[in-house]
Amino acid sequence: MAKGSVIGNIAEDLGLDIKRLKSGRARIIAGDSSRYVQLNTDKGTLVVNEAIDRELLCKQTSPCSFSFEVILENPIQLFEIVVEILDLNDHAPTFPTDEMNIEMSEAALPGARFLLDSAFDPDIGVNTIQTYTLSPTDNFVLKHESRPDGNRYIEMMLQTPVDREKQDQLSLTLTAVDGGTPQRSGAMKINIKILDVNDNAPVFTKKLYRAVVPENSPKGTLVTKVSATDADSGINGEVAYAFRHIAESDAGLFEIDEKSGEIFVLGSIDFEKSRKYEINIEAKDQAGFTDSCAVIIDVVDMNDNIPVISLTSFTNPVSEDALPGTTIAVINIKDLDSGDNGQVNCAINPNSPFVIKSSLRNYYTILTEEKLNRETVTEYNITITATDEGSPPKSSNKTIRLRVSDVNDNPPVFEKRLYTANIIENNSPGVSIFVVRATDADCCQNARVSYLLEDLEVNGARASTMVSVNSESGIIYAERSFDYEQIREFTINIRAQDGGSPPLSSNATVKILIQDQNDNAPQILYPVQTGVSMVAEMVPRSADVGYLVTKVVAVDVDSGQNAWLSYKLLKATDRALFEVGLQNGEIRTLRQVTDKDAVKQRLTVVVEDNGQPSRSATVNVNVAVADSFPEVLSEFTEFTHDKDYNDNLTFYLVLALAAVSFLFISCLVVIISVKVYRWRQSRIFYQSNLPVIPYYPPCYADAGGTGTLQHMYNYEVCMTTDSRKSDIKHLQPLSQSLGSVNVSSTETMPHTQKVKNVIERSDSPEEQKPPNADWRFPQNQRPGTSGAGPRPEEAGAGAGAGTGPWPNPPSEAEQLQALMAAANEVSEATATLGPGTMGLSTRYSPQFTLQHVPDYRQNVYIPGSTATLTAGQQQPPQPALPQPPPQAEAPKAAQTPASKKKSAKKDKK
Repeated sequence: MAKGSVIGNIAEDLGLDIKRLKSGRARIIAGDSSRYVQLNTDKGTLVVNEAIDRELLCKQTSPCSFSFEVILENPIQLFEIVVEILDLNDHAPTFPTDEMNIEMSEAALPGARFLLDSAFDPDIGVNTIQTYTLSPTDNFVLKHESRPDGNRYIEMMLQTPVDREKQDQLSLTLTAVDGGTPQRSGAMKINIKILDVNDNAPVFTKKLYRAVVPENSPKGTLVTKVSATDADSGINGEVAYAFRHIAESDAGLFEIDEKSGEIFVLGSIDFEKSRKYEINIEAKDQAGFTDSCAVIIDVVDMNDNIPVISLTSFTNPVSEDALPGTTIAVINIKDLDSGDNGQVNCAINPNSPFVIKSSLRNYYTILTEEKLNRETVTEYNITITATDEGSPPKSSNKTIRLRVSDVNDNPPVFEKRLYTANIIENNSPGVSIFVVRATDADCCQNARVSYLLEDLEVNGARASTMVSVNSESGIIYAERSFDYEQIREFTINIRAQDGGSPPLSSNATVKILIQDQNDNAPQILYPVQTGVSMVAEMVPRSADVGYLVTKVVAVDVDSGQNAWLSYKLLKATDRALFEVGLQNGEIRTLRQVTDKDAVKQRLTVVVEDNGQPSRSATVNVNVAVADSFPEVLSEFTEFTHDKDYNDNLTFYLVLALAAVSFLFISCLVVIISVKVYRWRQSRIFYQSNLPVIPYYPPCYADAGGTGTLQHMYNYEVCMTTDSRKSDIKHLQPLSQSLGSVNVSSTETMPHTQKVKNVIERSDSPEEQKPPNADWRFPQNQRPGTSGAGPRPEEAGAGAGAGTGPWPNPPSEAEQLQALMAAANEVSEATATLGPGTMGLSTRYSPQFTLQHVPDYRQNVYIPGSTATLTAGQQQPPQPALPQPPPQAEAPKAAQTPASKKKSAKKDKK
């Protein structure tokens, strides 16, 4: 069908609407043969897209069809389409050839069959071949035969005998016809040739032929020629020659011309393989009649083989200490030729320490002629040459590689007998100093050198305690740190030993020089600095310019430029009066001494060496400008007070500066924190998240006014749960004339044993009058060990001692106010404490009395403390602290030893 032809209506067959094909975007999605068809969505038809050849698509398969899928979307639908291809009779039967030639003997009998070629028609069914016809049918008839595989075979059978003398050729026509409409056919021409009958056999002229051929004759060399005759005429008289019988080993050596009977060389003729060949030759005519003869071929020897050298025995390697005459190898030489061609002479390369000798027939031995030395020649290439006596002679070579094995006959050799190495002092233990190398002319294990340190005594110590040697690499390491000032050089012995058996060794000396480092500061020899006394140099007031006051003498135990010293004047009371010699350290006057010059002159001289980096030392030189010795004595004692100018001056200055800076920053942080805390508490104290200081009312009562305080003093102590780790913040004195306690009265009193308890607040809701400013504590009145006293109750008229009610606990605002007031008074109270009164201010008068004195015989519990006061314990009176100042002051930084020392120096100056 032509392209575009309609195959079928898809929409109608599937019951689909044309609109559905368009909306669903119908298309062909699969199938290898889908290229033959095309879907027309506008009409819903399937049309031919490409011409379809059934024979190309399906060959002989029937029925012939192909399938593909059509898909529709929205919703998705998938349909399978099968298209069947119907066969047309578009091919005629064809034979493999247009003509067929057949030969038959005129003596063929009726019934003889001749197989014919079948025709082929690619169509199927009735369109394929149906019948065969043969014409003419005078002598032959056509026979059909079907085999199990379905193929049909055609044979032509002889019906009537033929006579070649009447007709020597026959011509027939074979026709194949199919069953299509219209019918198609194909024909083939059959040519039959009638052969004559042969009734005579060929006959050789001789039954035995002899020939001679040299070996290695080239291909195509004529060996001999045989001949046979046939009495028949024409083709029946033609004879063909062929080898009838030949040995398998001789196959391929010769060939014969089947028409002329000439025998030629085809392969390689080797006299050594076979000296004679015997061949049977057959002559055959067209009818198959035959005759035979024999051919004997003798081979002539040629000098075509070179001597073959084979190694029968070989000693490899050979020791370098082998004696002359030692057998190295035994060789065998063969030459396959015969006669003189097989006689062989053997030799080796000259100028070698070896010789070759003949032992048995075709056997030779190679011997050493000289002593070998592996260090000179490690291996030899011995070339053996074998030459036969043929004409022309032939020779062959063979080279054997002989290695010389090592014998430990060479000791290790150092590059030098004496090495010099340098190392800087103060080195790290384990640092490499030097590398020694020794070589051994031997090889392998005999050349493996190990390095050993001879543990001799060096400068009173064993060498192994100073250095070590790596046995493999020869690296010398320092075992300890060296000091140039103690040892400047030392010598060690290194032994190199190979790995032979027995081992050989050699020695080398390594001289190690210690290089100086600037690790020592200059030492002042004069003037001598002692802590007991101070020596002053006296300069008369009449001294002129350049007057030699004294000379600073210093030494440096280093060497070289590290010991070059220079002197400089670092500080002086009067720099315009003295100078120091840069190289000699002499202190001389720069100008005329006058009466205005101070008697006491102090010079600080620094001595520096020339090392990198340089080191220095300072010395203080006291100079007295006076004309008499008594005048010097009056000032001498003042010199001793200047001992603060010592070598540690810089250290103390830095320490004091760091301490003062730290205290300043700490005080600044405390002041800011207190200010911020006050500001916040005055506004949002009711929203504060700070922990409320717990209130603990006293657990005791007065018993008849007979308390333990003999001087009628009473103290209020309220502590936190961490009072053992805090300072006592404040104490509140009470008087008989007071009916209330000042809530804001706070001072700081340190504990005697340094156990610091914090008094957080005062629980008394009322204020008291300030104490007398002239009130003082006597020196022997000191607080007790517990640091806490009972809380007084509010005084009232007519109330019995110890029977009044205790005040209510303070509010949160009062607690916070007391806490801030206590922190602000720390520095002031601390500064006023004395050793006799535990820091109590001396402005308080002992005239301050208590109206109500509770009894201390009851147990008193201090929250946060392990101390409990019982009635049997007698407590000394507790001093009271003064009222706080009207406005809180910033706490003062505690005085450190460095600041005390600094202030002391300022006072001295």
